[in-house]
Amino acid sequence: MSKDLSGSTQLWNEDLAPTSAAQRTWRWYHFAALWVGMVMCIPAYTLSASLIEGGMSAYQAVFTVFLANAIVLLPMLAIGHAGTKYGIPYAVLARASFGTAGARLPALMRAIVACGWYGIQTWFGGQMIYTLMGVTLGGEIGGEKIAGLGINGMQLLCFLAFWAIQFWYIVHGMDAIRKLETYTAPLKIVICFVLLGWVYQKAGGFGPLLDQPSQFVEGGKKAGQFWVAFWPSLTAMVGFWATLALNIPDFTRFAKTQRDQVLGQSVGLPVPMGLLAALAVIVTSATVVLYGKAIWDPVDLASRMTGVAVLVALLVLLIDTVSVNLAANLVGPAYDFSALAPRHISYRAGGYITASIALVMMPWKVLESTQGYIFTWLIGYSALLGPIAGILIIDYYFVRKTELNVEQLYREDGIYSYGNGWNMAAIVAFVVGVVPNIPGFLNAAFPASFPDVGDVFKTIYTYAWFVGIAISAAVYGAMMKGKAAPALRPAAQR
Repeated sequence: MSKDLSGSTQLWNEDLAPTSAAQRTWRWYHFAALWVGMVMCIPAYTLSASLIEGGMSAYQAVFTVFLANAIVLLPMLAIGHAGTKYGIPYAVLARASFGTAGARLPALMRAIVACGWYGIQTWFGGQMIYTLMGVTLGGEIGGEKIAGLGINGMQLLCFLAFWAIQFWYIVHGMDAIRKLETYTAPLKIVICFVLLGWVYQKAGGFGPLLDQPSQFVEGGKKAGQFWVAFWPSLTAMVGFWATLALNIPDFTRFAKTQRDQVLGQSVGLPVPMGLLAALAVIVTSATVVLYGKAIWDPVDLASRMTGVAVLVALLVLLIDTVSVNLAANLVGPAYDFSALAPRHISYRAGGYITASIALVMMPWKVLESTQGYIFTWLIGYSALLGPIAGILIIDYYFVRKTELNVEQLYREDGIYSYGNGWNMAAIVAFVVGVVPNIPGFLNAAFPASFPDVGDVFKTIYTYAWFVGIAISAAVYGAMMKGKAAPALRPAAQR
């Protein structure tokens, strides 16, 4: 990046600039550790619960989780390629397809959903401290609820303590997050085996859930309905990591080689996710024997342990939630907010904005007021994020043939400015990709308010991410085909 450009453009700052050779320190095992660190999280652990409660056998649930993550790995590797090749983050890559001004739209959409998750995960982290402190001290703590907040003083302190732990990593930047993921990933794997050994010893085996047949078999409660349950479940599992599939260049821009990001992600995502699902099923199966009912919530399970086990559980759950929240929900919006106003917002300042939103949103009230629909809304966000992924992939591989003029990505009057900074082909493709999913989303998130949505739209929403990515990719490809304007042809690399 030339000094002249960095001094004049409104689209450039040190954090958004392409990474230098010295910054490219991530090897394949760093990416594998990153994914192991993110996969081993409480929401991922409990994913299998919804599948088994929906009628699947243990083996069907584990296979569905594995397949979904194998599917979402493909756009991750595809979009991640640009990050490694050019050293640019997601918010800058989006300028090639959406335009230098239009790229703020997908950046903001990615940031909003991440802020929602960041706040909620921070609340969960605080609640873990609160719950496990109560168990350790042997009773209820905190006293009366604070007027206007709806939580007691100890809950507030635990929330602020967890918020502060994460804030330390925001201040110390990406390298601190990389080290956290690399060092904690092996610990999480060890703890998984310790947990397996504990439940096997306590329960005298792995429990009854493993032998429970699918409810979809002939004679079962839901005979013949497997595919009706399978497709929405698969879509939800894909949606779980759909946000990361978009902003994966924020990480791959630090990769030493393409092999490192491809191998690291391939090793780190599908297999550990499938194994975690298997672990969840096995441990929960044992809880039926130990406690007389299935306990899918690891915090609830930890609270039933005694002695040193409670402290170990506290430590592991806290490390787990910090590492997942920072990698999955902090890095992306920090870059995205920076891209909205590069002259005024650095990566670190973007992190401060994300952390501030987590405080202001009072996540416990969001969860309370939406009566649990927040998760439908957040996972349903894949209906918006799928179309963006489709546009990025088509643009990078079929329109650009993986060739970008990096310097032009930072110029307001360059080849990626289109009309006043907006590429209308991307905007139209995005809208057309989103619209079919809106009725089904409204019905799923707010059934009382939108009860009369037709079955066709409900079915379309069942495949929300797949529908969105396919439609937007097709529309964008068609609109960009045959564009003869020289501005659409990438200039030669310097």
